Amino acid sequence: MRPFDLRAKRLFAVFVAVVAVAGVRAFWVTVVKAPSLQAQASSQQSQRTVVPAPRGDITDKHGTPLAVSEPAVNVVANPMIIRDPNGLAAKIAPILGKPVEEVVPKLSDRTKGFVYVARAVPAAAGDKLRALRIDDRRVDGLSYEATTRRAYPRGVQAGQLIGMIGTEGKGLSGLEYSWDSQLRGSDGERLTVSDARGEPILVQDSKTMKSGREVRLTIDAAVQDQVERVLAGVAKVYQPKGATAIVADPRNGELLALANYPPVDANAIASASDYAQLNKASGFTYEPGSTFKAVTVAAAMQSGAVTPASQFFLPIELQAGDKTISDSHDRGEETLPVSEILAQSSNVGAAKIGLKTGKERFDRWVRRFGFAQPTGSGMPGEERGLLLPAAKYSDATLPNMSMGQGLSVTPLQMIQAYATIANGGLKRQPRIVEEVDGEPVRTKAPERLLSPRVSSEMRQMLRGVLEEGGTASEAAIPGFDLAGKTGTAQKVDPQTGTYSESKYIASFIGFAPAHDPKLLVAVVVDEPSGDIYGGSVAAPAFSRIMSFALPYLGISPR
Repeated sequence: MRPFDLRAKRLFAVFVAVVAVAGVRAFWVTVVKAPSLQAQASSQQSQRTVVPAPRGDITDKHGTPLAVSEPAVNVVANPMIIRDPNGLAAKIAPILGKPVEEVVPKLSDRTKGFVYVARAVPAAAGDKLRALRIDDRRVDGLSYEATTRRAYPRGVQAGQLIGMIGTEGKGLSGLEYSWDSQLRGSDGERLTVSDARGEPILVQDSKTMKSGREVRLTIDAAVQDQVERVLAGVAKVYQPKGATAIVADPRNGELLALANYPPVDANAIASASDYAQLNKASGFTYEPGSTFKAVTVAAAMQSGAVTPASQFFLPIELQAGDKTISDSHDRGEETLPVSEILAQSSNVGAAKIGLKTGKERFDRWVRRFGFAQPTGSGMPGEERGLLLPAAKYSDATLPNMSMGQGLSVTPLQMIQAYATIANGGLKRQPRIVEEVDGEPVRTKAPERLLSPRVSSEMRQMLRGVLEEGGTASEAAIPGFDLAGKTGTAQKVDPQTGTYSESKYIASFIGFAPAHDPKLLVAVVVDEPSGDIYGGSVAAPAFSRIMSFALPYLGISPR
């Protein structure tokens, strides 16, 4: 065979082999690998992203924003492609508001290709990070996820009440927690298809995002501001451990203000102490002291045990089991009507009224007033308080509880009880949320607890506390007839189980106008220094709150 023919055959064989390999390869690609390659091509040209749902706003009753959702980004890093973690951290840490030493470890872990550097960073800060473009290849190892962040425009206003959310966008405390299911929307999903140059050619929502619902409170931001200023003034003078104040409309149970001291900034609530974070209006329990005497007298009157004119002989001291009861002010033996016992806040008199009522009736009426159970206000973590069942009373229990010792309550429970006295005898749930997305929030129907006559007689008797000779005469407001009750209660020392000689709760609860109450205010001060009495510590704060709120709300004198 000639050399030329041999070379031709060899070339032909090589050609056939190449065609055969190409055919096998084509079969492999088009048949065997086709599904996986199609999926890979699809992933390169299309991308599914989460469309974050904005959390619903929380506003005051007039629409003033208290909690809002703002655009933000989660900053994500791929440590595997970051060439200079220290240099990158030095550039981005100031924008993130984080220490460099906190950022470096996240950028340095080359075992991970995905790590969150910061979550819910304000959109403006995200723009600054994008503008850095750290290296000359314009790749810095950072990427950004669209999200939202929670912001509280009024800072410390109602911080404990509003609460906070966690990094996953779920409510952790306050109304953010108890109304989370309404505030939290549902995220959507978006499909973006891009061409070979990365330009989007189709954007389509595969799952529709649903925003959270707006929660409108009964709180009035202007009243809230004033109440918080008043508590700050009390703190400056008496340096208490803490304090709370509540303003309510007794006619419908709406809470117009709810303030706590120390204040906390809702934007940084997690950095505050556990005590500071506590919403003391509903989560703080205490012995109410003399403010509870109004409940004792109302229960006795409604059960038929006494009338305002019923006379009681008051010895200097009253022995009740192993307890000796006396009054806080010096006096001799005397006989006083129920009305004067309440006005002068006699411990001995309250104890004798309780004994006249009897333990079964007393226990039944106190529970009907709402003690030893949550009020159902819509706030999370409501404490129940503590009330012994009548079957476990000792000889000292009934007279002791009648004057406000030996039981624990919350300020919110006291507001509910006094609102019942003030509004004609109807027990209503206190409420903090007015509407959700414009729909009124349903509340429990009011319960007739006191007769209109007993309610009227109680309001008249409680006026005496603020009149000359009463325990809070200095809290009177010219032109207005006020009614209320002071309280000064020793705290129990948790180590000894006995009453402390230095730690007290000073409180005042009252309403105006006394003949037709439209506004109810409670002030509770925990461990004031220098002075301990409700009449001198809490009552002036009540007066300052009322002096602002009455004209602001258009409530006329008398």
